Amino acid sequence: MPATDLERRVRAQLARLESEGLLRSLRPPGGIDLSSNDYLGLSRHPLVAQRMSEAIARDGCGSTGSRLLRGDRACFTALEDRFAAFKGAGRALLFSSGYLANLAVLTTFCGPGDVVYSDERNHASLIDGIRLSGARKVVYPHCDVSALRGLLREEPGQKFVVTESLFSMDGDFAPLAEYDEVCRAAGAALIVDEAHAVGVYGARGSGLLEACRASGFLSINTAGKALGVSGALVAGPEWAIEYLVQRARPFVFSTAPPPPVAAALDASFTLIAQEPWRRDRLHELSHYARMRLVETGVPTAGGDSQIIPVILGDNQRATQVAQKLQRDGFDVRAIRPPSVAPGSARLRISVNANLSEATLDRFTDSLASALKESAACSAVCL
Repeated sequence: MPATDLERRVRAQLARLESEGLLRSLRPPGGIDLSSNDYLGLSRHPLVAQRMSEAIARDGCGSTGSRLLRGDRACFTALEDRFAAFKGAGRALLFSSGYLANLAVLTTFCGPGDVVYSDERNHASLIDGIRLSGARKVVYPHCDVSALRGLLREEPGQKFVVTESLFSMDGDFAPLAEYDEVCRAAGAALIVDEAHAVGVYGARGSGLLEACRASGFLSINTAGKALGVSGALVAGPEWAIEYLVQRARPFVFSTAPPPPVAAALDASFTLIAQEPWRRDRLHELSHYARMRLVETGVPTAGGDSQIIPVILGDNQRATQVAQKLQRDGFDVRAIRPPSVAPGSARLRISVNANLSEATLDRFTDSLASALKESAACSAVCL
């Protein structure tokens, strides 16, 4: 059967991606984990697995409908109440994913006539939510308080500032305390994506808003990273969460999460409260990994977080170095556009609490060797 115009168009795009070093492939986990977001090692914790298994036997696998139909469960409300107290918020609401939660918040509260100020390195889900909202978007330089302050003075009407607290690809921190102050002065609402910070930062692990003593309007807290399960919880004032229940299309028109997810997340919160050593260990290992990379001559970027970017620039080189590390038994993935800006392809090293200093020693030696090998190859090719 001859190819259709659509097939030819798609195949041409796939060929272009391959020629530019941007073709991706699905690859299951293998080797030592240095790429996932399971920062505290909770995804395979026996208590989390036990609680989920018990909930499957008790409540079944699926919720069978949206929360506003027959999909609501007492376990969802109990989890939301616990999380609201954990975040020091009036109320919380559970979503099936962080992507859906970000779309829900931004399309429900922002609209035509509003202005949304978005950090230039915000996650795709935040960017998409702003686009769908119909509000006017103003992109400000990454983590630039002065620039944001100046931009906020120029616009009338309802204003929103949207940022990640810990940036997923750069590993650096937003200046939330300063943003909070700037937003209060300008009458803007601060919306913070805490996906990579919740469970890891703050005295209780509740995130960087607490650690920075900033309040914000709403926080979006993904549960598939440090919390080790899936879904996301939006936390904020009671009136705002009630409005999400009534008007957020990704909530109203989505099947509720499986009830066992709530049971597993409840176990995760118990472990975060009872085992603060996991956060302490993660911070120790993150600092150690950065120190070892510096010692081996590997340039790193970002702040002193568990996310360590090694920026290589070239798409093909990033892929080749990642493949060498994988052959050495370390699961590190190459991050390329559109996940990052063109010309900033990188390795995203992700530290977790289950690693050891000895493992990090072997890994940093392997990475330094792979970088030298790729540099020598590039020189020969030139």
